[in-house]
Amino acid sequence: MLVVRSLISIAVLPGIVAVIVPWRLLRDAIPAGGIAWVGVLPLGLGFALFTWCVWDFAARGRGTLAPWDAPRRLVASGPYRVVRNPMYVAVTTILIGEAIVFGSLTIVLWLAFVALSFHGFVVLYEEPSLERTFGESYRAYRHDVPRWIPRAR
Repeated sequence: MLVVRSLISIAVLPGIVAVIVPWRLLRDAIPAGGIAWVGVLPLGLGFALFTWCVWDFAARGRGTLAPWDAPRRLVASGPYRVVRNPMYVAVTTILIGEAIVFGSLTIVLWLAFVALSFHGFVVLYEEPSLERTFGESYRAYRHDVPRWIPRAR
């Protein structure tokens, strides 16, 4: 059932943010041409990172990306060793790729809104919730791993 729960949470959350809304915003758009194909790189990297994160949430955390079905164990391995929020980074990377492929300022504006919303959600809800759930292990993790941008090793 974990696979079904994961697929539902993907469809509901990042599916809306990275697929449905951009599709609606770009209904009549065609790829920009020229070097727009460069956007395929962030699209692919974002999708790969997102897939890895969902896998880790299910395999290691025994949960999904949905706040109502969150992992039961703190996931601090894989991409979560580099930044605390790689799934959000993955979704914004996908949106960057879409903005490049379609040469779309509208998607850039959507990306800005999404990034600010992610940050607010993480700071106001997710981090306090994780601290309540996982206590000292989360506080140590938060101290050691940056929120968004990897540290130079």
